[in-house]
Amino acid sequence: MKILTCNSNPALAKGIADYLGLTLTNASVKRFADQEVFAEIHENVRGEDVFVVQSTSFPANDHIMELLVSLDALKRASARRVTAVIPYYGYARQDRKMGSRTPISAKLVANIITAAGANRVLTVDLHAGQIQGFFDIPLDHLYSAPVMVDDIKKHHKNASDLVIVSPDVGGVVRARALASRLGADLAIVDKRRQRAGHSEVMNIIGEIEGRDCIMLDDIVDSAGTLCNAAEALKKNGATTVSAYVTHGVLSGKAVERVSQSVLSSLVITDTIMATDAVRDCKNIRSISVAPLLGEAIKRISEETSVSSLFD
Repeated sequence: MKILTCNSNPALAKGIADYLGLTLTNASVKRFADQEVFAEIHENVRGEDVFVVQSTSFPANDHIMELLVSLDALKRASARRVTAVIPYYGYARQDRKMGSRTPISAKLVANIITAAGANRVLTVDLHAGQIQGFFDIPLDHLYSAPVMVDDIKKHHKNASDLVIVSPDVGGVVRARALASRLGADLAIVDKRRQRAGHSEVMNIIGEIEGRDCIMLDDIVDSAGTLCNAAEALKKNGATTVSAYVTHGVLSGKAVERVSQSVLSSLVITDTIMATDAVRDCKNIRSISVAPLLGEAIKRISEETSVSSLFD
């Protein structure tokens, strides 16, 4: 087994390799003067089971191209099997036609990754479950819930005081599953989205007065929805409001928005490498999914069950 990393998240790849007791494969992914991407593997991978770790986060197109040329290089180097480990799958929010004459870009990216030579894909918390069906190769879909449950139990000793909150109707299944694991109650924020990136909270469904509320989501981008929901929860009597989100995209003024919000903490995973602004923000902290990914990679390599990780 070999672990190779591109440039999107080398720290996570190093954490995965450390969990497995391996060293990262000697390779380089760089650019020519005109910004063409070039990948070179500096050690023998013939007949090896290779896992390429690359989140397709900002700049998404550059990171996708790095992944593609790395996959092609490995196939041409006669690797036995190549798995694309994509902790954060970019373009996932374009999983259906948004209007007339618009693309389904999540499917397009899946086609390109398959054509580049990936034999299988490993990812974490897809924005929409149907994206698994966009791939014509095996896909292992991991959930960050076990990592979040451990962290919540560490910081919140009394589950009876907790309410797990879905910031929109679409995330109810995810929030209900986490609430069930913790033995906590469930609440839902009913919102109306006026345009992309902007939403207005309409109503809170559930008993939150005098309780500690934990919002759960898969992606935080502009953080507008999250901060608006946190403010609504506070106004409706919540004692504290925090949030657990798998993918901390945090674009634009998102970090500033979170720092000035009523959120006591925003906990994200390291599927996307944190910027300096994120690391410096006092109410944002990160937890690692490296052990989760490392264990899944080990089980894939050994041809044992991945789904039993979540039993």
